[in-house]
Amino acid sequence: MAKPIHSMIRVLDEEKSIAFYGAAFGMMVKDRLDFENFTLVYLVGSDTTFELELTVNKGREEPYDLGDGYGHLAFAVDDLEAAHAACGAAGYAPRDIVEFKPDGNLLAKFFFIADPDGYQIEVLQAGGRYG
Repeated sequence: MAKPIHSMIRVLDEEKSIAFYGAAFGMMVKDRLDFENFTLVYLVGSDTTFELELTVNKGREEPYDLGDGYGHLAFAVDDLEAAHAACGAAGYAPRDIVEFKPDGNLLAKFFFIADPDGYQIEVLQAGGRYG
């Protein structure tokens, strides 16, 4: 059986990205590998082994074109309202909290937020399928 271990995104500003993922999701730098042309920064949360790999290409100045293939990352939190308020207080402009109720049954309660590079992130209330 295969175990997912990380997802990679390219970012322009290492410090801004580390600050965002730290403030919004409590992620910390687990490892940082510096090479001649790029740096890899591995972020991890306190209760998971799954890592977010930030790739910083040295000398890159223009924003990345995210194209139409990227969807979103997703994080589950214990207190959605508190996470929403904390993201807003940090100046990250989370979108409104939404309840997704197909057939009248609550499937998910969530909001979206964009990181400094424009990557969309879904923040879900932990529980049920998103436990």
